[in-house]
Amino acid sequence: MPKPIAVKPLADFRIWLRYDDGVEGEVDLSDLVGRGVFQAWDDSDVFAAVRLGSHGAVEWGSEIDLCPDALYLRLTGKAPEDLFPTLKSIPADA
Repeated sequence: MPKPIAVKPLADFRIWLRYDDGVEGEVDLSDLVGRGVFQAWDDSDVFAAVRLGSHGAVEWGSEIDLCPDALYLRLTGKAPEDLFPTLKSIPADA
């Protein structure tokens, strides 16, 4: 999977990401706001403090992190099977 190499906070609970394969763009995270740990984003300073963690996770402090692979899929609109074609050949009941 490509790894994120840059992240920036944007308005309206969006982030801009760049991955090491050249893919870059905005991801809208507004659907998470106010849910569970994401209530912390009600403080705009918390959301603005987004950073890349040491293992590539997109992080806000030590309490909130998002999987970079899931964000890549969200950014590109791809399904896991698009990146890993062998998943298509695995039976659903396996």
